Amino acid sequence: MTIPELTTQCRVLRKLMIEMTTAAGSGHPSSGMSACELVAALYFGGVLRHDPANPQWADRDRFILSKGHGCPVLYAALAEAGYFPAEWLNGLRQIDQPLEGHPNMKRCPGVEASTGSLGQGLSIGLGHALAARLDRRDYHVFVMTGDGEINQGQVWEAALAAAHHKVGNLTWIVDHNGRQQTGEMEDVLDIRPVAEKLRAFGWDTRELDGHDLPQVLDGLTWSKQGGTSPRGLVAHTVKGKGVSFMEPDFSWHGKPLTKSEMSQALQELGF
Repeated sequence: MTIPELTTQCRVLRKLMIEMTTAAGSGHPSSGMSACELVAALYFGGVLRHDPANPQWADRDRFILSKGHGCPVLYAALAEAGYFPAEWLNGLRQIDQPLEGHPNMKRCPGVEASTGSLGQGLSIGLGHALAARLDRRDYHVFVMTGDGEINQGQVWEAALAAAHHKVGNLTWIVDHNGRQQTGEMEDVLDIRPVAEKLRAFGWDTRELDGHDLPQVLDGLTWSKQGGTSPRGLVAHTVKGKGVSFMEPDFSWHGKPLTKSEMSQALQELGF
């Protein structure tokens, strides 16, 4: 997609995220909205090598959403890409429906790892990337964590191991929106400066505006070029991006919009 087309696609993804969480009466709309441009660039910007008609294609690139509570953005992207019917989105978090509150790779095509127990995704992604080396395949693995999530120690064990083993086909995307479930990151447990920490752990790292599509595409393309070191992208984002009353308020982390709030949000998004 072109930049204007990707911009439109991001609006659609945000619309779908809000609609599905409001219909479910639960979920995490704001966490997916901060990651929207990053996910759209991967799936629709020519970055991720994938085939919706063959989700288990051995040479596909992998995207692992470690911050599994943000799955509405992943589900919206997978539906828009053609991995499953759009009607599935209406069943988010419903009993006997495949779109669970956190991604389940056994139930949803296109989901590469069952995540949501925070801190595990980078370790899983490292395993995928090392498997490519053993199998002599050239696929690339992208892992997205939240910035609150990287308070978890397991993340840094994986980061050390990836650099030590020179896993150049692994990209770590940090959705750095500065907020987590219970407040501002700086108040809960301040992990800043994030990019400097990644570099200190041996990762070639860039910082970018996670809502600027040209910057996002450039960063993702750079990260996929490979080398002897894993690559990190610290994407500065806004939780709840696109909806004025959600952006300044961290309490939308795990709270769906009411129907009237949804109407206002969709109007702001241009629908």
